[in-house]
Amino acid sequence: MAHVHDHVDDHDHGHAHHAHPAAHGHGGGAHGHHHGPADYDRAFAIGVSLNFGFVCVEAFYGFAANSLALLADAGHNLTDVAGLLLAWAAVWLSKKRASKRRTYGFGRTTIMASLVNAVILLLGIGGVAWEAVQRLAHPEPTAAETVMWVAGIGIAINGATAAMFMAGRKGDLNIRGAFLHMAADAAISLGVVVAAFLMSRTGWLWLDPAVSLAIVVVIAIGTWGLFRESLDLSLDAIPARIDREEVEAFLLGTPGVVAIHDLHIWPLSTTSVALTAHLVSPEADIDDDFLDRLSRELHGKFNIDHATIQIERGNGAAKCRLADLHGG
Repeated sequence: MAHVHDHVDDHDHGHAHHAHPAAHGHGGGAHGHHHGPADYDRAFAIGVSLNFGFVCVEAFYGFAANSLALLADAGHNLTDVAGLLLAWAAVWLSKKRASKRRTYGFGRTTIMASLVNAVILLLGIGGVAWEAVQRLAHPEPTAAETVMWVAGIGIAINGATAAMFMAGRKGDLNIRGAFLHMAADAAISLGVVVAAFLMSRTGWLWLDPAVSLAIVVVIAIGTWGLFRESLDLSLDAIPARIDREEVEAFLLGTPGVVAIHDLHIWPLSTTSVALTAHLVSPEADIDDDFLDRLSRELHGKFNIDHATIQIERGNGAAKCRLADLHGG
């Protein structure tokens, strides 16, 4: 198979086995752990094209209508286009086969893309907030009807783009980031329409910068979660959906296993997870069927698709040097 990565520790009292399901049951073949990223190539292409075209229209009418809310939304949509391109590139790279040097392939680029997107957005909204505060102090009139029509187009485009990523939002942080940005933009565009309508009826010029600040708050809330989770994954934290204690209890419950140490669980990408562990089993008859069954159960219960298990008898004079390290 492609994507077989061995972690063999050089302990003369143990044996390391790379356990992996033959087919992961959701993608098939050598690339089963990617959760079908190729399915999103079309969605990315359509999303990028629609949103870039809308950015051009929105920026033009934002200047023409002298609307900070519209310009702020155009700027944010431009970062979303860049973000979609970055996420798309990461998905494409993650499908490349592993090499002798890059033994895990390029799956980690999906984590990097999510983190970079979050950072860019957090930096960008700071500038938008500053401009909005300045405009609150010195309100200026806007062409409310133009703003309403342009933002209304944004609702349709962002909503349609979000819908294309809806199916994959739960299983892939990279895809979830794309979905959340598009869904938030649709909601923000709706807010712009409401503000423009109220301005046309009341003449309250402060509504335009107020909506800009509301845009900042919405983006910040949505982006913070993406940033925090992406940062955790980049630091090899256990993915939030996996409970370490449950995994440890499962391994300890395996027939013949009396102890476990040096347990590590970390992300290879936004969809693929690896595990290494030393199991102490003095009496059990360990064979390939046992390891295959264990790896399949780890995948089925926890969606861990790269498992490397080292079996130790625990009956030698030398104790495993990793038994008391790494909190496991």
